[in-house]
Amino acid sequence: MGLLSRAAATDRRVIVLALARMVGAAGNSFLIVVLPLYIASDLIDVDALIGSAVGIGAAEVTLTEPLLIGIVLSLFGFLNSFSQPLTGRLSDRMGVRRPFVLAGILLLGTASGLYIIADTYWHLVALRAAQGFGAALIIPATVALVNEYAASDSDRGGNFGVYNTFRLIGFGFGPVLAGAVVEGGPYDLSPIGLPTLDGFDAAFVAACAGAYLSFVLVFLLVRDAAESSAASDDLSIRVRGEDRLLDPVFALGLATVAMGLCIAMFATLQNQINVRLDQAPVWFGIQFGAVTIANVLLQVPVGQASDRIGRRPFLLAGFVLLAPTTLLQGIVTDPIVMTLVRLGQGVAVAFVFAPSLALAGDLAREGESGTTLSVLTMGFGFGIALGPLASGWLVGFGFVVPFAVGAVLAAVALVGVVTQVEETLGASDDAAATAAD
Repeated sequence: MGLLSRAAATDRRVIVLALARMVGAAGNSFLIVVLPLYIASDLIDVDALIGSAVGIGAAEVTLTEPLLIGIVLSLFGFLNSFSQPLTGRLSDRMGVRRPFVLAGILLLGTASGLYIIADTYWHLVALRAAQGFGAALIIPATVALVNEYAASDSDRGGNFGVYNTFRLIGFGFGPVLAGAVVEGGPYDLSPIGLPTLDGFDAAFVAACAGAYLSFVLVFLLVRDAAESSAASDDLSIRVRGEDRLLDPVFALGLATVAMGLCIAMFATLQNQINVRLDQAPVWFGIQFGAVTIANVLLQVPVGQASDRIGRRPFLLAGFVLLAPTTLLQGIVTDPIVMTLVRLGQGVAVAFVFAPSLALAGDLAREGESGTTLSVLTMGFGFGIALGPLASGWLVGFGFVVPFAVGAVLAAVALVGVVTQVEETLGASDDAAATAAD
């Protein structure tokens, strides 16, 4: 009820956009569970690829089933991340957001439906790549809309808190529903004149339907912000700061890469973690979801508090907490303690998420929200894509090594925020008062 009451005080357009993203995120996150199972099934022929080598000399890699799965899953993240600055810049240049969101949703949904007829591994690669670009169309445009819907700096954090909460609910529950849909198949639809669907096809249809429902919500209820306008000719991402080494948004983007990497490296190590902690697989599911649970509970209150207190205190607290909670995951040996540590890491992420987007929104010049905010969304997406690959490689040097490296990166991120990022809440008011004097 507390979440609903807080959401009720939020701009209706933000709630509609958040609900649309929740439905779309649930549909897309279906595939995180379904695609590895689909590749491992007999429905996709990967036997000819397994055992073959790709690359040259020292860079030569032997393909395995886990590696083929990792390529498909990571391809989405990498293509999504690296395309976001381009799509965000194009959105700024054209001065519109809604067409990008709609086009991206259609691409995601249509590709989800086309998995039904995919029968080779390379079909999956092509469809997942298309979905990565579809997400790149959606994400910068949606966060730009949320930023532009804010009436002032005093409600920007709350807007992002509501948006992130609903999006995370969809992303968190999607995999749970996907597992149930796959296990429940086949589905006899002959009573309504349709063919029988196995569990995989039913999951793909559900993901497609979720995307199309999201499209309808956005098409009917979301409009570009009235104040949206074409951006200036200079839409380059700023790296150097005016009075410091790095631009604050770029520095925060680098910090966000570290944050995404820290929370994503856990996923690859499921088997090793279960053996080390002597736990049933259900415990891993609880621990994996603990980060999302903490975010769902805290996104709105943290976002709204950052509108009152400021952005920087939460950013500093988040990165201070991120380093030890990442390291401890490589040290603890009890399932309950691991769950608590993951909850703590979720709190750290919640402290950073909404305030960082709000800070970037504070600094974005008129008509440049897409380009500016894409630095953070790209950084987080890149970290999420890189984390599983990094942990899969680093764990070969010892179980604690991936988490120790993540903790070091979190500490470096903290130094970057401390030295390169200043408070933005109320900065425009202070500047106006100074000019008046």
